Amino acid sequence: MAVAEHRGDLRLVTVVGSVTPPGRLRRAVEQASERIRPHVADVELIDLGEHRMSFAGGPKPAGAADDTGAVVEAIERAHVVAFATPVYRGSMTGALKNVFDSLPVHALAAKVVALIAMGASDHHFLGADRHWRDVLTFFGALPVPVSVYLTGADFTDGVLREQATATLDELLGGAVRLAATLSQGGGGELGPQSLGARVERAQVSALS
Repeated sequence: MAVAEHRGDLRLVTVVGSVTPPGRLRRAVEQASERIRPHVADVELIDLGEHRMSFAGGPKPAGAADDTGAVVEAIERAHVVAFATPVYRGSMTGALKNVFDSLPVHALAAKVVALIAMGASDHHFLGADRHWRDVLTFFGALPVPVSVYLTGADFTDGVLREQATATLDELLGGAVRLAATLSQGGGGELGPQSLGARVERAQVSALS
């Protein structure tokens, strides 16, 4: 595990964007989360296949009569968020995009984000990655420069192979180290504000 020290003040949340029964991607993310657990204050895994989420644009997440509020709150409280998705139609799943659409801008603003995608072949590796980074720019998030892309070739009998396991550990370890470095810098502002933050602020001002 490439984490220099225990970071007892950092919280990691991993979000698996598949709504099908748990499979290889969920297992890989869950095991990576457990390996990094000794190095951070807390790790929480959110599998969207196990949560009932409202469509964005309805009641505010805190007022929804399902799991929407709890999922949004967990992401808001995290210092590092890892998003994982199978590639659907050349992009992330609709369920995961709905999570992004439900988040207030501050939930990801200046927050370190790690990205994990899984597709049928190497030909799809840029699909979800590009769309993710467009969305994260709206929030002003800080995605780790290199994401992890997995295919069936990275597994043997459903178990992640050694090289892919190491790559996944490097991703989460790097995300934690980046968040730790930012926190040691005094938490100063990383400007300018994102477009999403400016729009949200203008909307709040118009209602006050």
